[in-house]
Amino acid sequence: MADTTHDIDQYKALVEKAVAAKKITPAASENLVCWLTEPKYSDYVDGIVEHIDQEKWKQLDDVFWTVIPFGTGGRRGMMYPFGSNAINARTMGESAQGLANYVKEVKPSGPWKFAIAYDTRHRSREFAELCAGIMVANGFEVYFIDDYRSTPELSYLIRYKNCDCGIMVTASHNPPSDNAVKAYWSTGAQLIPPHDSAVIAKVNQVNEITVANFEDALADKKIHIVTQEIDKAFLNEHLKHSFEGSRDLKVIYSPLHGVGEVNVRTLLEKVGFESLEIYEPHREPNGDFPNVPGHSSNPENVAIFDAIIEHAQGNGSELILATDPDCDRLGAAAPITTDPAGPWATFNGNQLGVLLGDFVMEKRKAAGTLKPENYIVTTLVTSLMLKRACDAYGIGCKYENLVGFKWICSVMDEEGPENFIFGTEESHGYLVGQYCRDKDGAVACMLMAQLAAEVKAKGISLHQHMDKLYKKYGLHSERLINIQMKGSDGMKRMEKLMATFRSDPPKSLGGLDVKSVRDYSVLERKMADGSVEKIEGPVGNLLMFETGVEGNYVAARPSGTEPKVKFYMFTYIPTDEITDLEADKKKLQERLDAYAIDMQAFADSIS
Repeated sequence: MADTTHDIDQYKALVEKAVAAKKITPAASENLVCWLTEPKYSDYVDGIVEHIDQEKWKQLDDVFWTVIPFGTGGRRGMMYPFGSNAINARTMGESAQGLANYVKEVKPSGPWKFAIAYDTRHRSREFAELCAGIMVANGFEVYFIDDYRSTPELSYLIRYKNCDCGIMVTASHNPPSDNAVKAYWSTGAQLIPPHDSAVIAKVNQVNEITVANFEDALADKKIHIVTQEIDKAFLNEHLKHSFEGSRDLKVIYSPLHGVGEVNVRTLLEKVGFESLEIYEPHREPNGDFPNVPGHSSNPENVAIFDAIIEHAQGNGSELILATDPDCDRLGAAAPITTDPAGPWATFNGNQLGVLLGDFVMEKRKAAGTLKPENYIVTTLVTSLMLKRACDAYGIGCKYENLVGFKWICSVMDEEGPENFIFGTEESHGYLVGQYCRDKDGAVACMLMAQLAAEVKAKGISLHQHMDKLYKKYGLHSERLINIQMKGSDGMKRMEKLMATFRSDPPKSLGGLDVKSVRDYSVLERKMADGSVEKIEGPVGNLLMFETGVEGNYVAARPSGTEPKVKFYMFTYIPTDEITDLEADKKKLQERLDAYAIDMQAFADSIS
């Protein structure tokens, strides 16, 4: 019941006055009043009332302006003790309860099994215990990794124990203020149709959350701690994908204050890399990410490498590897030449995907295990350079997929995992093998280290090796920019921007005429002259602006996890048109600059 020591009508009146004074939005007031009055939220009334008394209207608006969505992967957002638009015990509990309800509906007779793991973020262990208790109370047998471990290890656990579903408590590379629940199905992959929308519906219908005491469930053997068992089995799966070759390489690895050291250090040492340094300033598991620039532990952020590169230049290290807090993404940097004391540069996600994908194909071809029926999987917003590499090796490339590794894993299961050899997306996600259904930073670190050692043995640097691939498959250059749209009006601005792109798209980008727009929401291509033709592909909120120059285009899509619109920009010069590689690189960078200016101006014009 709601706390009757408070005059709820009085506080409702104060909320109405705040709306009239435009201190809080109508949508926020509606959700706030719901939490003040409905019995299921009674535990949170005291905190809400205190905020109203202190007139913390901005904070109240932030945590109540919407209901934090349970997207197709789960719920992600800012942590706050209460609020419909925040990660807290209630919203996390609704997520677990809704997932349990759906599994029991799909499989009414049981038995039911559930897997869970957590990362280094604040409250992650607490939320993991809560979710485990909810699943036990709903009749599930629970397998619990009780230490900081990676998202792909959770995916592996689901498959290893034949679980019906699983949860990873992590907000990946989001800011320290955030946390999330990532929901997984029995395949080990994040939810896809029809399960995604069905689970979302169940989460939205949750009123009562039932929770078993964690310690009691542990004593009753309804919760099984499987940390050591899964660590060992997971490592053995990783080792199956190691290639023979040189290990003469000095490596620095940064876990970015996350979970990665256990998996990455153990794996690299096991396959023979004896000169491995864990970068000490980033070693401590800490959800504040204290020693990372901007507290943003995202390997896509080149600034995180600056201090590590300076350290590497001073001690002769030849490769830097970094994984995000839940160790499912890889970032890397290397010397531009073979001199570790000289200048360094990072690789973007597309470059890493090409380097690793080509390496896997090359090693398998040399071993005689590359077959025409093998295939690689990418996405519509990943560089086509890897497709051109696949064409050269004579294998398939399934690239017409939406953003999200779950779609890559879905293709694996549809096409046959026995012929899958590599999957990648531009956001630094990579996978080999069939052992899990998510991207894996640890196995990517292993392959990257092996490739770097191999090219060193040939007397060239990784960047020089990348240049060789450009000359072989064509010069490709890509860039991602994000347009942030935070706040209670952010969603409306995103929707308006995407609608304007559809109704009145840019006429030119970077000095190139836009010849057509591919709209994957309706599977149509609209030409500049107004004519329309049908296209094949996945259905999603994705637009592609195609110029008249091959390989030069821009894609736009709203993020599925954060309040922003993403622009993916692509440029290309075919192999036979490369004249001066460095000059051509500069030309493509200038074109990307021009793309970025035009897309930013277009977005800024939408109020």
